[in-house]
Amino acid sequence: MLALGYTGVLAQASQLPAWAAPAATVPQGVGRLLGTTISAATGQPLAYATVAVLNAASQPVGGAVGGEDGRFVLPGLAPGTYTVRVSLLGYQELLRPGVVVPASGGEVPLGVLPLTAAAQKLGEVVVTARKPLIEELVDRTVYHAENDETTRGGDATDVLRRVPLLSLDLDGNVRVRGSQNIKVLINNKPSTITANSVADGLRQLPADQIRRVEVITAPSAKYDAEGSGGIINIVTKGNALHGGQLALDGSGGTRSGTLNLSGNYRTGRMGFALGGFGRAGYNTPGSFTNEQLTTTPATGAQTRTTQAADTRQNQLFGRYTLGWDFDINAHQGLAASLTYGTRNATTYQDALATATTELATGRTSSSVRNVQLTDDSGTIDASLAYTHTYEVPQRELSALALYSRNNRTYAFMNDTYAASDASQLGRSGNDNPSANQELTAQLDYQTPIGARQLLEVGVKDIQRRVRSDYRYYGQVAAVQAANSFTYRQQVAAAYAAYTLSLPHGFTLKPGVRYEYTALAAELGTGPVGDIPNYGLLVPSVNVLHKLNNGNVLKLAYNRRIQRPSLQFLNPNLQAANPLIQTQGNPALRPEYTNNYELGYGTLLGPANLNFSVFARNTTGAIQSVRTPLRDAAYPGAVRIDYLNIGQENACGGSAFFSLDVGNKLSLSGGLDAYYAVLQNNVPDPNYAARNAGWVLGGRLYGSYALPKGWNVQLFSFYRGQQVQLQGSQSSFAVYSMSLKHDVAGKKGSLGLGAENFFSPTNAVRSDIASPLLSQQSTTVQHLTSFKVYFSYRLGQLTAEPRPHKNVKNDDLKTDENGGGSQGNSATPSATRPAPPAPATPAPPAPKP
Repeated sequence: MLALGYTGVLAQASQLPAWAAPAATVPQGVGRLLGTTISAATGQPLAYATVAVLNAASQPVGGAVGGEDGRFVLPGLAPGTYTVRVSLLGYQELLRPGVVVPASGGEVPLGVLPLTAAAQKLGEVVVTARKPLIEELVDRTVYHAENDETTRGGDATDVLRRVPLLSLDLDGNVRVRGSQNIKVLINNKPSTITANSVADGLRQLPADQIRRVEVITAPSAKYDAEGSGGIINIVTKGNALHGGQLALDGSGGTRSGTLNLSGNYRTGRMGFALGGFGRAGYNTPGSFTNEQLTTTPATGAQTRTTQAADTRQNQLFGRYTLGWDFDINAHQGLAASLTYGTRNATTYQDALATATTELATGRTSSSVRNVQLTDDSGTIDASLAYTHTYEVPQRELSALALYSRNNRTYAFMNDTYAASDASQLGRSGNDNPSANQELTAQLDYQTPIGARQLLEVGVKDIQRRVRSDYRYYGQVAAVQAANSFTYRQQVAAAYAAYTLSLPHGFTLKPGVRYEYTALAAELGTGPVGDIPNYGLLVPSVNVLHKLNNGNVLKLAYNRRIQRPSLQFLNPNLQAANPLIQTQGNPALRPEYTNNYELGYGTLLGPANLNFSVFARNTTGAIQSVRTPLRDAAYPGAVRIDYLNIGQENACGGSAFFSLDVGNKLSLSGGLDAYYAVLQNNVPDPNYAARNAGWVLGGRLYGSYALPKGWNVQLFSFYRGQQVQLQGSQSSFAVYSMSLKHDVAGKKGSLGLGAENFFSPTNAVRSDIASPLLSQQSTTVQHLTSFKVYFSYRLGQLTAEPRPHKNVKNDDLKTDENGGGSQGNSATPSATRPAPPAPATPAPPAPKP
């Protein structure tokens, strides 16, 4: 990740072990403190401790939050004598007085700072230092969703809309710097919940249960070679504490309602976590209009078609989790998890009126139909992980396994009740049950070499099997026969990554990964054809330079691929709207992408500023081809197929800032801009296409702490006009506000939320222009909503972070057509410096 800021210093120092810390030169007269927080009982590092530097008047003059390995760095200190204060929920506060920064400056090692556990009931101690909403780390951007109240009662799409570098349309389709070729991980693990459609999978994840979102745009060789646009890792709230906790929260509003119950319990060497979540979406009216002009290539005959309908949607989601972990001894541990997710969604187009006119003859046909699309799915994920650490720091062996399966039924039904041709009256439709299964095994080993080097090696195997059965009835059955489709894929991989710390503040991390893919596909009527196997060598390199003033500069390159998912492969004909029919292509090949990034970050007064630029080149891009259907049963209809015919180039940049004003006001925001060039390299002028243009996007967030436990938060997001191969899609904006009040000594909260309260509707227009097709469609959604929400928790916990590795499959290209469509970096986290504040007693809980 290149968009680094002042936090890059902390990230670099706290994420790398002592032997790998860059040998930077600290300016004369400026000092910095280094140390590591550990548990006094176990000697293990303690993550995310708050470290404050106090002057002689006991006023904070600097601070930081430690990394996952317990390390922290506090730069930019003037010569003098200070007191260092370390605090962490569930541990006694530690004070280290008499810390001297000499007149010559330089590094002042504090060594190991042991914290003693002190069990405390939640709510009795309130740490008033604010964790940043967004932070820039060495290799990723992290958005701390648990700090944002404006997403309460929503799903993961609401959360991702707030994350820098990401852009989402109104259907929840995600892009990273304009690229939809992404891989979504959940707790560093893949899930078939997103194998068919990322947008559909994200709607099954409750916003209230998301702890943070990590965006990784320059993965090292340790990551799978797939996900050419980037990797999004969604980390949910889990059990990393001793003791027990029970939490209940929910919401109700004009558009949706949620209910969530979760519990954690840990004692001795064993821990358990159990959770259940449900969300219902309702009262979501809208409308749809479409006008298209098609030209027959052979004759030049033209047909004009207009369509209009009212739309509505009902959705019901559920997600249920069970987690278990066990410490075999001080150096060995097991962790297992079982998750089941369910989705039931029904979309209606009421009274879809279609009028078709043949311009040469003036002959007109018309129909009115009700359309119902059903998309039901169930996903099960089961994982088991074994981790073995050694006496040698940073030496670790891990073995991981994952089973994931998604069963899905996609179906549509058209009930035509008025048509100029009586033979078209009646029902027609399609039933398409499918199953997507993955089995994954992974083995990783890392060890230090000498004093300033780290070697990481590993192997991985993924076995995928996809089956899709489809049948048709009514008018559709006359042009498409029932069939089945089976697709098998095996990906065997090995990697090596090497980290070297060089003089003058440079760190070099090259890596290489080799993946071999074996494929087989057949229809129920016979083989698909020759689909060759292929191998790929994927290099990557990251160079980090820490400047003398503490700022960070980073350069990265990586080569990636994107394999097509079932969305693009499935030969099932999707014709819910008979004038726009879509069919997959089982013979698709992967895309190949080269990524280049350059980032710089600095601290300007109390504000963190981060800047990055990038360039991306993709060959063999999977692009849609729209052609007139030329079927007398569907005059004016368009067929959409997928081919590896595209070339996509993009270059641009992003800027981000965060600012704390005093102890009450926090502001953050960012701007993304890139220039995209798309072309399909087709020689036939009827189908050749090229388009280019600038795309802008941005977001702004603000939070203010009011007296007596009240807090108000505001958020706004803008997505500019999108450049598409044959046209464009218009811009739109969303915004929200949340007001929260803490109750019962911060054990619970009550709140109010509102979204798009000044703009009842949001219309998005799509335009397509080509020699054979001119199309303009508009989708209108009613987004204004109001909601109330509550939460309450009880329990007695002490903090004891428990790191475990996870399996991750970072692959498979998925489409951006949401519901209508058919797989761990070891780099620990670190945080940007935040103004520290003392832990103050909260009001005592009422006596029984």
